[in-house]
Amino acid sequence: MSEDIRPFTIAIHDAELDDLARRLERVRWPEKETVADWNQGVPLAKAMALVDYWRNSYDWRRCEAAINAHPQFVTEIDGLDIHFLHVRSPNPDAMPLILTHGWPGAITEFMKVIGPLSDPAAYGGDPADAFHLVIPSLPGFGFSGKPTTTGWGVPKIAQAWDILMKRLGYARYVAQGGDWGAAVTMQMGHRAPKGLAAVHTNLPLVMPEDPGTDLSEQELAMVQALEYYARWDGGYSDQQASRPQTLGYALADSPVGQAMWIYEKFWSWTDSDGDPENVLTKDEMLDTIMLYWLTNSGASSAQIYWESYHGSFVATDIDIPSAASIFPGDIYAAPRSWAEKCMHNLIYWNELDKGGHFAAFEQPDLFVAELRNGFRSVR
Repeated sequence: MSEDIRPFTIAIHDAELDDLARRLERVRWPEKETVADWNQGVPLAKAMALVDYWRNSYDWRRCEAAINAHPQFVTEIDGLDIHFLHVRSPNPDAMPLILTHGWPGAITEFMKVIGPLSDPAAYGGDPADAFHLVIPSLPGFGFSGKPTTTGWGVPKIAQAWDILMKRLGYARYVAQGGDWGAAVTMQMGHRAPKGLAAVHTNLPLVMPEDPGTDLSEQELAMVQALEYYARWDGGYSDQQASRPQTLGYALADSPVGQAMWIYEKFWSWTDSDGDPENVLTKDEMLDTIMLYWLTNSGASSAQIYWESYHGSFVATDIDIPSAASIFPGDIYAAPRSWAEKCMHNLIYWNELDKGGHFAAFEQPDLFVAELRNGFRSVR
């Protein structure tokens, strides 16, 4: 296994952008929904407005330059190239932190927090709160390699992230994630590799295998939220967990299909009063969508569901220091009572007043504060 760490720069060819433009000019639209809201999926008018902006106003080169402004690298782990940002703090004593996104996320959701986390003094904060940041793209996502064999599920990714941090020279570090990033981070906490000092999650995975029937108000609310998810929100996960390759043909061929597959979740999972543009701009949403389209990763990003969806989102025992931030607009609000049964060294817990599933993307200031507070006691 090569341990080389190779510099990386995003450079999308003009021909790929020209191909996208041609496809967006030839969209075949479905009929209008039969309801007056999002209950059947992305409303036709919202879809057409996003695509019109994409076609006529969006600038990929702006996004490309913004990502390229940060140091990027690729390294091979167990035969697969892992792409990551590595932003070292000007404070040499900063704490190393690995941040993991989920689906339909990408490294783009952390762009607004890189500066405040790595250089707090430049944003009015305390230099002692600084982090050295490692922000990888999950296998099959973005500019990371696409698995050609089975096995790249949550446990293997958790092991790979520890290899990555040690390869970068970090003997002691902390980890953070939400969504699949939470699954990977909690698996890291469960495995407790030498040097991992603490973990922090938004959307902590605390559901007991058997929740029982004598539930508190908060426990019952989580059960009901997951029942709602299973009935109205989880169709995408069933498809990706069962037949990701079949889905991939549509997502690889249609940029509008890929966009709406993601755009719906920006509506459903943001704390936005029913309109994702209340918290995210069209540019921000399209930046993430473009990372899926330009890397043709609709199928490969879905494979993690096939590998790990069943069994990865229940409680995992963690003995090392753990922290959690509960954002009210997320898929569910984890109750502390269940967290304390699996996170046996809970050092920080906070329930916020606003924010959703894409916490760093939606509420970057709150996200930064949560990480500073959550990890302060283990520095």
